Amino acid sequence: MSLFTLKNIDTSYDCYSQIISLYNDNKDKFLDTIEISFEQWFGANMSSALGGILDKLVSSLNTISFVSIPSNIRTIIQKNGFLSYYGHELIPDSNNTTIKFLKLKPTDGRFFNRYVVDELLVRPELPGMSAMLKKKITESIYEIFINAQIHSESDFIYTCGQFFPKKHKIEFTITDSGIGFKNKVNKRFGRNLSSIQAIKWATTDGHSTKIGISGGIGLALLKEFVLRNKGKIQIISDDGFYQYSAQGEETRLFPSPFPGSVVNVEFCTNDTASYALKSEQSASDLF
Repeated sequence: MSLFTLKNIDTSYDCYSQIISLYNDNKDKFLDTIEISFEQWFGANMSSALGGILDKLVSSLNTISFVSIPSNIRTIIQKNGFLSYYGHELIPDSNNTTIKFLKLKPTDGRFFNRYVVDELLVRPELPGMSAMLKKKITESIYEIFINAQIHSESDFIYTCGQFFPKKHKIEFTITDSGIGFKNKVNKRFGRNLSSIQAIKWATTDGHSTKIGISGGIGLALLKEFVLRNKGKIQIISDDGFYQYSAQGEETRLFPSPFPGSVVNVEFCTNDTASYALKSEQSASDLF
């Protein structure tokens, strides 16, 4: 039996490091009990990354036990459905701040597409967007799912989001437990790229490991949107941390690898601009 404490978890490099440490401290355990406690804060969208990690540990016939959860954290991860996977009751989200946690099979693409529209893009907190732009953003997020489906060789894909009213942002996170960007790109092209090089390659518009299909992973339009919206995009894969925002690109390395990939998109909700595609020539911000 072992105990691991997750402390003040948001989407910072240090917090992803904690989740990676949870995995690496326990990855060799078999038929064991892994106890987890929470302290201070847990951004509910991080249920996505945590869910992927815990499933990897459960696949070795370990038991996950949550031994200490502050009431504020327990409430939000009961509302988004994360704790339902571990025998806890689902409670209603009367404040409508959660985007529910889902564990999806790679074949659930059509359901995921509907989920993105119904759970994320209809939210009134998002800045104004034309119908055409919303459609394109839906397609871009769906491409991330398809990337996880085709590239990662993952059994499941984990997705979740959260609206943070006081912080004026919505975070939406997609995680897979597959082979990661570096292994897939290097395997496909016989290269020897680092994790950061592979992430940058995969986020370049037109790059793809899909045979006979051009494209990348759907982030070109999202990158331009978050740049104008002052949000951010993060990718965690293997030992690589990549973040793109109005402040530019930030890259760092983790001491140990994440077993799969995470894509997190942050939208700012205190943005008063309205957005449309250039082809529409109407809204105040065009791209």
